[in-house]
Amino acid sequence: MAQSDLLYPENPRRRQEVNRLHQQLLDYLSDSFHVTNKLIGVLNMHLGCKLASIEMKRDGTIKENCDIIIQAMMKIQKELQKVDEALKDKLEPTLYRKLQDIKERETEKIAIVQKVISVILGEATSAASAVAVKLITSNVTTGIINKLVTVLAQIGASLLGSIGVAVLGLGIDMIFCAILGAVEKTQLQAAIRSYEKHLVEFKSASENYHHAIIEVTNTVKRQMK
Repeated sequence: MAQSDLLYPENPRRRQEVNRLHQQLLDYLSDSFHVTNKLIGVLNMHLGCKLASIEMKRDGTIKENCDIIIQAMMKIQKELQKVDEALKDKLEPTLYRKLQDIKERETEKIAIVQKVISVILGEATSAASAVAVKLITSNVTTGIINKLVTVLAQIGASLLGSIGVAVLGLGIDMIFCAILGAVEKTQLQAAIRSYEKHLVEFKSASENYHHAIIEVTNTVKRQMK
């Protein structure tokens, strides 16, 4: 038993709680890598992008891995912006405005994009049109992705950012040597509060992102039948 545990008998329970919360954070991070790679695959296949897949840095910190995802998302947004600008350039203003109209039916939007997608990409497919509509004319790029980027940046800049991704493999006592340098009551409580605050935001942003990309991939599958 650590000497501080004699003074603060609740510390072992707090260590276990931080251990659990750290693993939960890693799970959300891992899911974000997986979903981002799924989106990259869709963009490369259907919109002619040449984006590289990303990989979790197992020997890196939380911040380093957050930054990897953020950079990938910024590249994704840049590619989607190029397509959006091309659509705006090739379509009549009235048709482009229809793409931005939330009341317009999705099938109608896909038909509009289909008219010019071959000029933009060199070929015309209903799947490419569907991807463009789902990602460019919705809030996926400007809302959902931006929110997740913001949350990841906040986590990277927080107390949690310097924690190593692989620190769990060192054992519970080593975790707190790496994280805090001590196991005093106030430090453990601060770590728990930081995890809980950021995990609530990360869970919401991550789930919205995941659901949006699943919807995109399902739409593509329907178009390819």
